[in-house]
Amino acid sequence: MQQKLTPQQIQLMKLIQLPTMAFEQRLKQEMEENPALEEGKETEETDEFATQEEFEDTGEVIEAEDINVDEYLSDDEVPEYRLRSNNYASEENEKKVPYAQGESFTEYLKSQLRVFPLDEEHRKIAEFLIGSINDNGYLRREVIDIVDDLAFNQNIMTTEDEVQKVLQLIQSLDPPGVGAKDLKECLLIQLRRKQPNEARDLAIKILENAYDYFVNKKYNKILSRFDITEAQLKEAINEITKLNPKPGNAFSVKGSYVEHVIPDFIVTIDDDLIDVSLNARNAPQLHVSNTYTEMLKGYKENKEKSKKDAVMFIKQKLDAAKWFIDAVNQRRDTLLRTMQAIVEYQKNYFLTGDERKIEPMILKDIAERIGMDISTVSRVANSKYVQSPYGVKLLKEFFSESMKDAQGEDVSTIKIKNILQSIVDAENKRKPLTDEHLAKALKEKGFPIARRTIAKYREQLGIPVARLRKEI
Repeated sequence: MQQKLTPQQIQLMKLIQLPTMAFEQRLKQEMEENPALEEGKETEETDEFATQEEFEDTGEVIEAEDINVDEYLSDDEVPEYRLRSNNYASEENEKKVPYAQGESFTEYLKSQLRVFPLDEEHRKIAEFLIGSINDNGYLRREVIDIVDDLAFNQNIMTTEDEVQKVLQLIQSLDPPGVGAKDLKECLLIQLRRKQPNEARDLAIKILENAYDYFVNKKYNKILSRFDITEAQLKEAINEITKLNPKPGNAFSVKGSYVEHVIPDFIVTIDDDLIDVSLNARNAPQLHVSNTYTEMLKGYKENKEKSKKDAVMFIKQKLDAAKWFIDAVNQRRDTLLRTMQAIVEYQKNYFLTGDERKIEPMILKDIAERIGMDISTVSRVANSKYVQSPYGVKLLKEFFSESMKDAQGEDVSTIKIKNILQSIVDAENKRKPLTDEHLAKALKEKGFPIARRTIAKYREQLGIPVARLRKEI
């Protein structure tokens, strides 16, 4: 004997891991493929069909007379979806995805070419170059490769010098820095378009002649190489830090969809009472098509063998509709049970909003509380968001491992990371703390953590090494 998931179980698992937007698309797809499934309240009371177990496929040819239509039209059992609780947010009923319209970044650059007196060939080269610029505003291809592409794709025979001249024109367009091949060139283009002054001129010299020293923050070598004071170096660095390393982002990219986070759960707090609800989009009202039910009633009155294929088609669609409705209902119940268990486990956080009060929690803790498998909890936590009075947060952010503090008590790694971040924020930027010193600082606060663990947490928080945190 082998353990295998039924098609219904597989369908349920796939639905559970879908976030709200993806679930809406899956629902729309199912309704398009299955005409027996309809959304919304039923206009009139209709009889429901019986369970599909009465009609398991045996591999034999099923005659029309073998199908008991009365089983499908039985109303002995009230469907589960008619008894469900409306534990979801009714105000979340907007289903349109907002998007921006207008001129794209590429079109914006091309529109600026109109003021230049270019011949037909140079204009085509310029437009090809603009089309090769990425969303950040960089031209990441070598000029020689662009020359080859122009020859093969545009039938334009040109040289590297000609393409470079046109590229210089592109680099004079707005936003400043567009068309650069790397960060160094991007920063230099922006500096050269600024009004000349001592700090700006020094910044250009540093980027041209000591770029590696600058990016690695070897300020002592820069001071000795250019024979300048710390004050002069600080002014030059301020000029550079004001520049935009991604000029393409300075332009509001239009004509594309704007990404919006749709919360799957909504947590509200009233007088220390925590209420958990589902986004209304996760609780659609589904029912079986009245038309299909009437078709079965018509067959009941006129049993003909010629109707066998039609009856089998109706049976399959009714089965699929029932399975899907059951899966949607189970998905809703599973999501709610899981979220309620998480809120109960992290009650201290949801009542205060203090991340330091987030308890150590792993998938197994929630799975044991709700009596489900760890994989089910993992699917619920995957890509789901919860809206609370403290903002919209990714659900899996509430899961963390535990570590022992100096008193032997379990402490969430989230709390330790927050303390680590606060230590880094408060450090002397002229002499930033190394991982070893950070480990000592945490040990003094009662958290004995190894240096390699500090390095791991620092990388997860996006904190660079001490050398790169150094400031003048």
